[in-house]
Amino acid sequence: MSDDIQRRKDRHVDIVLQQDVVGHGPAVGLGHFTLEYDALPEIDLVDVDLSTTVFGKRLSAPLIIGAMTGGTDRTGQINRTLAIAAERTGVGMALGSQRPMLVDPSLTSTYAVREAAPGLPLLLGNLGAVQLNYGVKADDVRRLVRDVGADAINLHLNALQEAIQPEGDTRFSGLVDTIRQLVPQIGVPVVLKEVGAGISARAAHKLAQLPIAGVEVAGTGGTSWAAVESWRAGADAKRQHTGQALAGFGVPTSASLRIARHHLGDKVLIASGGLRSGMDLAVALAMGADAVALAKPLLEAAVLGVDETVAAIEALIFELRVIAFCCGASDLDALRRVRVIDLRAGWPLV
Repeated sequence: MSDDIQRRKDRHVDIVLQQDVVGHGPAVGLGHFTLEYDALPEIDLVDVDLSTTVFGKRLSAPLIIGAMTGGTDRTGQINRTLAIAAERTGVGMALGSQRPMLVDPSLTSTYAVREAAPGLPLLLGNLGAVQLNYGVKADDVRRLVRDVGADAINLHLNALQEAIQPEGDTRFSGLVDTIRQLVPQIGVPVVLKEVGAGISARAAHKLAQLPIAGVEVAGTGGTSWAAVESWRAGADAKRQHTGQALAGFGVPTSASLRIARHHLGDKVLIASGGLRSGMDLAVALAMGADAVALAKPLLEAAVLGVDETVAAIEALIFELRVIAFCCGASDLDALRRVRVIDLRAGWPLV
């Protein structure tokens, strides 16, 4: 079983890097939005402060390297590259699913990035929430956290992916109550995150009742794991077809953000799902996100090396800083008060 999971993890990386697996659907992502530009910002660029605190950890900017991978020698090197880049730039990092560690503890080294980046300011572990319905207990989750030195953990929600995946785990019944009982036993902040299909009002209402620390919305517009799994379906024509047909199924990132913020009050809200530019980051923050996460652009950089990954992160942060400056926002609180413009509605006169 360990060998099967390892092959799957390497295959996932190849598909994401080599195939078109972006979800296609109506109004995906944040591309229809911008922020109100101010020709007289009345602040100095050098004074713009993007630093923030997430789960008690200070970041240089509200950026987290999104959950990607782990479980093989190759993906372990990718994780170490990402962690070193995050350490150098002062941003956070989320690990990919740590389920392989439960199957084969010898794979822990592919996730133990603090050995390479001891100064990494924020590290989130990761496990599929549905695994709680397949025998994973609180002790197991605590071990995943402890063995990598995680500051918090993502429990990811991936019903669509599991339904398409040939080996998918699809017993989601009773999961809300199971999560409610487990979360207080973990000992670190728990985040529930989608993986690319977003958060609807129906889902947000349930999430709001749970003792979690935050939510990552991962709306449509970025990598579609239904599409990824369709590439792995082999001769299974129905899974190939369904994975492609439902690649854009879900809730766009922009809608997910507004829905989640409305329902979740002051819980930490992380925006992800198709974020590619500094403007995407700025719009997400102005829509109510506490932090933003992105994965594929940094995966593409990580396979080239640490310097390339650092450069990609620094470019995003600089673009976000310039946007804040040009909106007259000297810090993130001010940026969140900048008006979001829906370009489809035309530029407002007042």
